[in-house]
Amino acid sequence: MSIEMVNVHKAFDDQEVLRGFSLTIPDGETVSVIGGSGSGKSVALKHIVGLLKPDEGDVWIDGENVGRLDRESVYQLRRNVGYVFQFAALFDSMTITENVGMGLARIAGLDRKKISARVEECLHMVDLDGYGDRMPSELSGGQRKRVGFARAIATQPKYLLYDEPTTGLDPVTSAVIDALIVRMGDELGVTGVVITHDMKSAFRISDRIAMLYEGRIRFVGTPTELQITEDPVVKGFIEGRPELMESERR
Repeated sequence: MSIEMVNVHKAFDDQEVLRGFSLTIPDGETVSVIGGSGSGKSVALKHIVGLLKPDEGDVWIDGENVGRLDRESVYQLRRNVGYVFQFAALFDSMTITENVGMGLARIAGLDRKKISARVEECLHMVDLDGYGDRMPSELSGGQRKRVGFARAIATQPKYLLYDEPTTGLDPVTSAVIDALIVRMGDELGVTGVVITHDMKSAFRISDRIAMLYEGRIRFVGTPTELQITEDPVVKGFIEGRPELMESERR
């Protein structure tokens, strides 16, 4: 089974953001979606968890058409999808343990002891043993990101969605986060979808990389295939050469 977006269109008022976005992500892969700021990467991601519905086209997860599910079915779907927010999105008034365990509290059959054990297990996976009693304000930016990872994997999802996971981090911390993304795939077997404009990160973590341009997927392939492409738009983006991208518009 897989995640599949087919000819997805999405507009806000008169601004078209997605104009026929299509992408298939097989189970077990980590796929990065790259593209310029404001190109619609995060909009595409929100369709996968049903936060947005397409104006046209379909989003399929494990054979279910997300856009046609009722509210209860969407909630059930989201239990299989972990979401790592761009700036961790932790609740400052809650401890790290409470932040990580908040999704577990809604699962029937999990008592306080089981929730506590699962939270400790997840903090161990992200190398934050012993941090449960701390508050988010006591953590560095990289540590907050790792708490976001722990919260996302707490419900044992099949899919992990990452929205700009290395934004605002120094190169060393970014490399730590990248290693963690790879670890999530290798050790937990989750399928990953990563929204990023950090090319170093994309090359490190991805089985495949897809480039979003003018509302559609312009390119999809392995990191090696991306590095050797002669497509002027794709090449201009990854090499930081806007003149190549402008030549395509002339």
